Amino acid sequence: MDFIINNLPEALMILGVFALIIEVAVLGMSTFILLFLGISLFATGLMMNVGLLDDSLATALWSNTLITAACALLLWKPLKRMQENVDSKEVKSDFAELDFVLANDIDEQGLTTHTYSGIAWKLKSQQPLNAGTHVKVVKKEVGVMWVEAI
Repeated sequence: MDFIINNLPEALMILGVFALIIEVAVLGMSTFILLFLGISLFATGLMMNVGLLDDSLATALWSNTLITAACALLLWKPLKRMQENVDSKEVKSDFAELDFVLANDIDEQGLTTHTYSGIAWKLKSQQPLNAGTHVKVVKKEVGVMWVEAI
């Protein structure tokens, strides 16, 4: 504990970087709490390091409280707006171009499965298809391949 108190500015900057890494890499900017805290910790440590703030725990506590609150007030709405802009277009990949011959009849109930890459996928189709029909994947969902006849 003495090591942290004796090197408080550096410790705060390291904690701030860790908080930012966790927010961005692990949480994917979904909460913003660690973002504000990370900015606050890093800024406080930097200001202590250059001599703008006193190197004490009380100063660190109050500075982090104020900077975190200021970041939340200033950045909450713009970040929330940025988060709501979601691109809803479907992603095209090589997986969607997969084609094969049906072993069983299928319909939109998804009772038939097809094993691909070691996973048993449910097969669904807008119109009923008979076994032996050559099909291609036109859409994919979690655990489901939507197919149509070629």
